[in-house]
Amino acid sequence: QVQLVESGGGLVQPGGSLRLSCAASGMRFGFYIMGWYRQAPGKQRELVASITGGTTRHADSVKGRFTVSRDNAKNTIYLQMNNLKPDDTAVYYCNGRNPGEYWGQGTQVTVSS
Repeated sequence: QVQLVESGGGLVQPGGSLRLSCAASGMRFGFYIMGWYRQAPGKQRELVASITGGTTRHADSVKGRFTVSRDNAKNTIYLQMNNLKPDDTAVYYCNGRNPGEYWGQGTQVTVSS
């Protein structure tokens, strides 16, 4: 059974940093395209960043501030978020695709003073 478990969310002031982690189990992790999505209240879920092999993609809204990475030995992906803004407030979800798709339960990130 595939499981994706996110951690690292919380409340942070504007300009602060957080690091999200997503631990995967029950899957051949190295063969999956992994990604981070987010969903703010009243908005559609959107792709934040993805990583496959050594290739990464980041949404324009987070380029230069967020960095996605993965550690295949630990079956874990990360999202380093710097210079956070109130507009980054959302529930962040981990996603794995190959080609079946799996989602984590989400972790809340709130950016507020």
